[in-house]
This record gives sequence, structure tokens and C-alpha cells, in this order.
Amino acid sequence: MESKSAVNMLSALGHEGRLAIFRLLVKAGPVGIAAGDIARTLEVLPNSLSANLNVLSHADLITSRREGRSIIYSADFSAMSGLLGFLMEDCCHGAPQICAPLGAIVAKAEACCP
Repeated sequence: MESKSAVNMLSALGHEGRLAIFRLLVKAGPVGIAAGDIARTLEVLPNSLSANLNVLSHADLITSRREGRSIIYSADFSAMSGLLGFLMEDCCHGAPQICAPLGAIVAKAEACCP
């Protein structure tokens, strides 16, 4: 991953509302959640939700698909794994006990990829 992509992703997640949306989508897994359900769950106005989903989408952190009349949003686990891996890339310098738990988190995120 390039630094520019990582900065874009971190910037998108650096907002309380967008972070809440992303965490909700991570919990939902690859199945995803309809936009209306996201709005109701997080008690977000539709226009704010739309703007935040747009930012997350442009940062390549989420994907969307149409199912009937609904748009279903999902976290992009591959992108999330890439970001976590980028952040840990130079971890430890000889002290694997420090990063071993973080490595397990990255492995778990990679396993979520559809």
C-alpha cells in the first residue's frame, strides 16, 4: 500500500460518524447492511449518512451493491487488512512479542475477505 492511500483511509476514518459507520459495517461482515438500516441503527440523518458513505467509498474502505430497492454497504476487508498491514509493516525490530497480537488481528481481518 502506498502512503497516499493510507493517509486517505485514515483521514476518512478520522471522523466520529464515519468511524461508527465503518465499525458497524465491519460487525455486519460481508453480508453488509442497507443504507436505511445504517441510518436507523446509528440515528443519522440520511443526508449526513450519504455524505459519510461517499467519503468512505472514495477512500476504498467500503463497497456497495444494489439489492432490489436497497443499496447494501459492506466493509472492504481486503482494504482494511492492507491498511493494518501497512501500519504494522516495520513493527517490532526484533521484538515479535510486541506485534504478535497485532499480527493475529490482521490475520483475522484477512480471513473475513469474501
